[in-house]
Amino acid sequence: MRIGTRSSAMALAQTDDIAAAYRAAHPDAPVEIVRFSPRGDRDQVSKLEVHGGKGGAFVAEIRDAMRDTRLDAAMHSLKDMPGDEETPGLVIGAYMKREAVEDALVLRKGLSFEAFQSDGGKGLKIGTNSVRRKALLARLYPNADVIHYRGAADTRIKKLDEGAMQRLPGGGEVGPADALIMARCGLERVGLAHRIAHIFSADELPPAAGQGIVAVECRAGDFHIRDMLSAINDDASEAAGLAERELLWIMNGHCNAPIAAYAHCDENTLSLYGAVMSEDGTELLEAKSEGPRDRPREIGRKVGLALLNDGAARLIDLSRP
Repeated sequence: MRIGTRSSAMALAQTDDIAAAYRAAHPDAPVEIVRFSPRGDRDQVSKLEVHGGKGGAFVAEIRDAMRDTRLDAAMHSLKDMPGDEETPGLVIGAYMKREAVEDALVLRKGLSFEAFQSDGGKGLKIGTNSVRRKALLARLYPNADVIHYRGAADTRIKKLDEGAMQRLPGGGEVGPADALIMARCGLERVGLAHRIAHIFSADELPPAAGQGIVAVECRAGDFHIRDMLSAINDDASEAAGLAERELLWIMNGHCNAPIAAYAHCDENTLSLYGAVMSEDGTELLEAKSEGPRDRPREIGRKVGLALLNDGAARLIDLSRP
């Protein structure tokens, strides 16, 4: 199996885990990892919508290589896969076991968490590229300045430590940052867990749909690869991912929309929380539902429709570029 992946340290670590699981399930089947540097990795300055959102920035070029059979499968972070569009000819062949879903705080050296917390973050600059995080941070730290900040996990922390400025898409610079908000699982994967100053609960900073789940995509018609990948699929991750992405689909939630979604499974039940917020954090719409674990899309539709009924479409439309 030839599996494509981004060239970042995090993506390669995730793909190595997939390859290890695949080899364990199929000891005689060869695996080759093919590295890509998609537009979103080559351009570390622009906002993602310039490249067509997360799909265009991180996924499109690898998908093209699958469609023309240069690849058999591809690794994606599920949160980077657009949930508001169809992917003709492609399917997710395996959902890997979900890792930590929480967001984490990384501070510049010399800044304590106590000092960061004081007075709502007054005078401090917090770096993130996520509209969801920006909106939620505006509620948690109303006196802080949330600034545009992009790059791989290790690169962002290096810039933080060096007090480097962040280039802005339209020209100019912003910064330096005092803190970064990043995915806990990503920091742990690249050996930077020791830089975590605080882990936000899913109640404090509700995660993005698909956060913490690695997906393996393949061609819909390649039933041999689909059968091979089914051996490494995690049923609980699949159910959660389907529910969260159905919510995005129902709300037509684009990559720039401040939407959160988190599904939790026990043996027989799936619970789903969804939220939509204004970009400035002043408005927050929330909905919850639960039901049979084997009906995740139904639960996702229910939560998505509840949010739309409360006015979520207006907030989503306001966030469109």
